[in-house]
Amino acid sequence: MHEQLNISLIQPDIVWEDKAANLEQYEQYIAGIAGKREVVVLPEMFSTGFSMAAQRLAETMDGPTVQWMKQMAHQYRCILTGSLIIEENGNYYNRLVWMQPDGRYGIYDKRHLFGYAGEHEHYMPGAKRLIAQVKGWRICLQICYDLRFPVWARQGADPDDTGAAYDVLLYVANWPERRNLAWKTLLQARAIENMSYTIGVNRVGTDGNGVYHSGDSSVFDPLGETIWQQAHDVCVHTVTLERDTLSSVRERFPFLNDSDRFVIL
Repeated sequence: MHEQLNISLIQPDIVWEDKAANLEQYEQYIAGIAGKREVVVLPEMFSTGFSMAAQRLAETMDGPTVQWMKQMAHQYRCILTGSLIIEENGNYYNRLVWMQPDGRYGIYDKRHLFGYAGEHEHYMPGAKRLIAQVKGWRICLQICYDLRFPVWARQGADPDDTGAAYDVLLYVANWPERRNLAWKTLLQARAIENMSYTIGVNRVGTDGNGVYHSGDSSVFDPLGETIWQQAHDVCVHTVTLERDTLSSVRERFPFLNDSDRFVIL
């Protein structure tokens, strides 16, 4: 593992269901990132906002938004990630794409669909976690409502795994301000229980359903201490994760050694 990893968090005010306007503003944000770009994170459904108009807004993996991600990752020599609405074999997914500069990518389909907003009526749930790697760092990628279900994020989900499965737990979201206490508390809890850096990237502003989002994008260290948090404002922030911090915490407090081993079916 390299000593450091730079992750740039983009907390936007998403223009409701306007893909062109959103992609244009993201390109400006990405171009303006100071210093070395390594991983750039966009929120959940970054091109549309959290819309249930799946049939109207969905694209395929060969569609313009994924192509835009390929172009941005190649042009700015970074990994670009975030979720968008994808159609595949007649089904619709809230799909996170992990796009590398060489055009190769990984995908994660949101496992826990937000029944309170009827997401389960429009989208299919995923069945497999995605743990991506960059510079030797392992990053577990999840989406919004997944945050409420700790087993899906838990270290030790493989009985043959004698160590930590990942180093960074990353959530992309459209999490409303009215439940921001849960957002901030659960991100911190996931960091503590999994002894990993934990990052949440959210949006700000009011969506097309009149729901206000305060952002509260956050970064917590492996002990749950707050590294950075920002509410209400559009912002782009780069955080540098330190290998020494992660290693020293896990060596000093080997709590993961005592965790239960189980299998996610």
